[in-house]
Amino acid sequence: MTQDDAKAIATECPSVAVTAPTVRGGVQVVYGSNNWATTAQGVTPDYMTLRDYSMMFGQFFTAQDVDAAAKSAVLGETVAQNLFGDSDPTGQVVIIKNVPFTVAGVLTPKGQSPTGQDQDDVVLLPISTATQKVLGVNKANAKAVGAIMVQATSPQAIDQAVQDVGALLRERHRILLGLDDDFTIRNLKEVFEAQETSAQVMSILLGAIASVSLIVGGIGIMNIMLVSVTERTREIGLRQAVGAKTRDILLQFLVEAVTLSVLGGIIGIAAGLTASALISHFAQWSTEVSPLSILMAFVFSGFVGVFFGYYPARKASFLNPIEALRYE
Repeated sequence: MTQDDAKAIATECPSVAVTAPTVRGGVQVVYGSNNWATTAQGVTPDYMTLRDYSMMFGQFFTAQDVDAAAKSAVLGETVAQNLFGDSDPTGQVVIIKNVPFTVAGVLTPKGQSPTGQDQDDVVLLPISTATQKVLGVNKANAKAVGAIMVQATSPQAIDQAVQDVGALLRERHRILLGLDDDFTIRNLKEVFEAQETSAQVMSILLGAIASVSLIVGGIGIMNIMLVSVTERTREIGLRQAVGAKTRDILLQFLVEAVTLSVLGGIIGIAAGLTASALISHFAQWSTEVSPLSILMAFVFSGFVGVFFGYYPARKASFLNPIEALRYE
């Protein structure tokens, strides 16, 4: 693929809003006694729009810089931090592949990608400069690029954009009907759907683990209540002797079981909120705890108490008063 392909896609595909051809390669960036190994990407100004970047310091290079193959570099926040610390590096000169570049600015940090890659560990160069002075020109085609990023006009137009781009590239590359494409189109919508599927599988797995924990906890509550019924058999008989009805005994032990379960639920909710806060603080991950999930956890813990506490409560309520009073 070439830069001309990118221009053709932008002008001839009505479902496409922006295109950005890119080339990339590993480089060592040097400033004074500091150096940092990172990825250099040759891009056009449209890359800024397509990736929704903004500038923390300075300005992004222009189309004129691309045409003139200007030795201008825009640093990611990770690169700038390792070379310049917290200071603004705009206007400073760094060395990339023995070529001096003036720092035009620093990108606003984006953090990690969903795959765990540091999106700020990058140096952006004009694509012409990158190919001619840093990464090297493709001998087969001086305008060859590694990838072309494409933005559809709307989320609903993504599928149409995929079809339009594929048809145009096949036509430009003179690929006959029935032959394989010499390019690959990756639809990020499909990638997102695959990630959603993985997240759903993980949720089901975590739910299964939580279910086992609930069953174990419920059995523990049942055992505690059965022991309590055995130890308090004479108390139950005495209550029955003075007029307590079956439903009174049943309700008493159900309330005790639910109380145990709800207390455990409250402790679990507190532990979850604390763990979420600690992860956000130390790992710098954005976490959100839904109030609905807290309410569901609280209600479910009460349900576990009723479900596993019913048998011991029923056993207590149906004790024979005479035998209960004589129990040792």
